[in-house]
Amino acid sequence: MSMRLRAITLLLVLLGSTAAAVTPAVAEAEKTVSFASAEDSYVSQAGPGKTHHTVTWLSVCTTPCDGAAASERGAFVRFDVKDVPANAVNVTMTLDVQSVRTTDTTLEVRPVKGEWTADSLTFDNRPALGEVITTHKGLTAGGTAKLDVSSAFTGNGAYDFALTSPSGAHGVLHSSRATSGQGPKLTIGYDTEAATPAPTGPLPFAMPSTATLRASERKVFAHYFTPYPISLNNRAGADDYYTKHYLTPTGESNKHLAYGGLLRDRPIPRGVLSGDWQLADMKQEIETAVEAGLDGFTVDVLSLTSAHWDRLNTLIKAADAVDPGFKIVLMPDMTSLKTDAATLAAAMAKLATAKSVYRLPDRRLVISPFKAEGQSAAWWTNFMKIMKDTHGITVAFVPVFLNFPSNAAAFAPISYGFSNWGNRSPAGQSGIASNIAKAHELKKIWMQPVSVQDERPNQGIYDEANNTENLRVTWEKSISGGADWIQLTTWNDFSEGTQFAPSVHNGGAYLDISSYYLTWWKTGKAPAITRDTLYLTHRTQFAAARPTSGTQTKFMLPRSGTSAPRDTVEVLSFLTRAATVKASIGGVEKTYAGQAGLQAKTFPLAYGTNKASVGAVTVTSPWQVKKDFTVQDLQYHAVSSGRK
Repeated sequence: MSMRLRAITLLLVLLGSTAAAVTPAVAEAEKTVSFASAEDSYVSQAGPGKTHHTVTWLSVCTTPCDGAAASERGAFVRFDVKDVPANAVNVTMTLDVQSVRTTDTTLEVRPVKGEWTADSLTFDNRPALGEVITTHKGLTAGGTAKLDVSSAFTGNGAYDFALTSPSGAHGVLHSSRATSGQGPKLTIGYDTEAATPAPTGPLPFAMPSTATLRASERKVFAHYFTPYPISLNNRAGADDYYTKHYLTPTGESNKHLAYGGLLRDRPIPRGVLSGDWQLADMKQEIETAVEAGLDGFTVDVLSLTSAHWDRLNTLIKAADAVDPGFKIVLMPDMTSLKTDAATLAAAMAKLATAKSVYRLPDRRLVISPFKAEGQSAAWWTNFMKIMKDTHGITVAFVPVFLNFPSNAAAFAPISYGFSNWGNRSPAGQSGIASNIAKAHELKKIWMQPVSVQDERPNQGIYDEANNTENLRVTWEKSISGGADWIQLTTWNDFSEGTQFAPSVHNGGAYLDISSYYLTWWKTGKAPAITRDTLYLTHRTQFAAARPTSGTQTKFMLPRSGTSAPRDTVEVLSFLTRAATVKASIGGVEKTYAGQAGLQAKTFPLAYGTNKASVGAVTVTSPWQVKKDFTVQDLQYHAVSSGRK
C-alpha cells in the first residue's frame, strides 16, 4: 500500500466513515478586539479638489445635499487589524460611527478598491468602490450606528471602507480628530477553536472511498501511452534512458539535437528494481491512478507486436493483480495500426479474456479507437461483425475522432458513444457543450477529453494553457455540460507534454487538482475544503525567449487558434475560509485577499524564485525563472503545498 493510500485509509478509520466528517472542536469564550481608525477623511463634490483630513467631522450625503446640486459627499476610513488568531471562528466585524446630529440619513458601507491617503484624498481622485456590504437608516445625535461588515473579514491586515448615502438628509459623523464624541471604530468578535488535527494526505479535501466513486455511472479514464512507462531500462534516474537519451539534445546519437531533446519532463525517477521490474512499475502506476479516483486507463494500442504490445499485456496483467475493478479500455491507434479488420479483431479478442479489460454491465466489450475516422464506418462495421461472428464478442463502439462534427452522422448507427481528442488551450474549449449536446441528441454517451497543456519540441508547436486555466475549464465545462465519461489526455505522453501522471516537473499536482473535480463530477457537488492547500504554477522562461546558449535550432511556436501566449505565475488556492494569501514573485512580495474555496490568482512572471503562503501553509517552487538557458521549455511546472 502506498504512502498516500495509507494516509487516507488511516484518516477514514479514525473518522469511522468515508465521509469528510471531523469531530467538532470545543469553542472557547468569545473575545473581542477594537481598533480606532488609522486614517479617515471625506470628499465633497462641491469642492472636488479639496482635502478634508484636518477637520473633526465626516460628511455623508446624496446629491442634492442641503439643497445644492452636484454636492455629493462621502467618507473614507481605514483600519489596521492585527492580533486576530488563525484559529478564530464565528467572526463578527462591526463598524461603529457616532453621529453629530439627528437625521434620517441612510448610510451604505462599501469596500474601497483603490489606493488613497487621508492627506491627499479629494472628490476628483477618490478610488473606486465595491458593492454595498451593509446599510443603516437614521442617525441620532450622540448615538452610535453599528454597521455589520462581517462579510468583509479576511484576517489580519488593512480594511478600507467608504460611507456613502443614497437618500436622506446630510449626515455628519465624528472623525478621529473629534475633540468630543467618538471617531470611527472597528470591533471584531470571535471564538477560538481548539486545534483540530489537520486532514492527512496531500489533497485539500477528503477523498471518497474507491467504492463510493465507482458506484457512479460516470467514468474517468486516463489515456495511457506505452512509449513512456516509469522506466525504460531499469536504471537509476541519473543513468536511465530518459536522462541519457530523451532529455538531452545529444541523446540517441544526436537524433533530437535540433529541437533540444525529445522530452522536457519525465516520470519521477526510481532506483534499480529486482525481479519483474516492468510489472512492478505498471502496478505502481495503477495504484497511483486508483488513489486519484480514476476508473481505468484508455490504452493506446500502437502495435500488435513489439515492445508496445508487450507493455499493453503487462499493464493488463498488473491491473488484474492489483485491482481488477480498475479497467483497461482498448484504444486501437489508427494512426499507427496498418492492419486488416480480422487481424485487429483477433488481437482485441485475445486481450478481452482478461478480467480488467472493460466491458459494460451487459458484457459488451468497449472498443474506443483513436482517430476512428482513419477507417470508414463500413470498415468498423465489418470489424464488429468479425468480433461477433468469429469470437462471440459484442462490441460497444466509442470512436475518438480528430474531427467529430464531420463524422458523427456516418458513425452514429454503429456507435455506443462518441469522443474527440480535443484541444489543450482555453481558447479551444468553446465547443464542449455543443459536442455533448450533439452526442446526446444522437442517443450516444459522450467521453469528454480533459487536459492540462501541450508542448511538442520535435513538432515545433505548443498550446497556451494559461497555467491551470485549461485544466479547470475543461473539467468545469464537462461538469456543466453533462458529459458521461471523461478521458484525461493524457496519463503519460511526455512527448506531447500532456501528462497528468506524477512527474519531475509536476510532482502529482495536476492529478491532485483533477481529483477534486473528479469527486465533484461523480458525487454531484463540489467537495468541502478541509485543508488549506496552495498550487503554484509557472514556466521557467518567458514564452518569447530563446536559448542564450546550446545547440537548439528548431523552436516551438504557438499553435494556430491557441490562447495568446502569456507569462504568468498562478497561485491556485483551496481555502477552508477567507484569509490573506502572501506570494513572493521573483523576490517581490505580494498579498491578496484569498477567498474561501477555490481561487486562481495570477501575477506577471519575473526572474527568480516563486513562493506562496497562507497562514502556516507554504509552497516554494524549486524551479527558478531564468534569463539564461540552453533549451526552450514552454511547459508549466507545478508544485503543491500538500506534497513536500
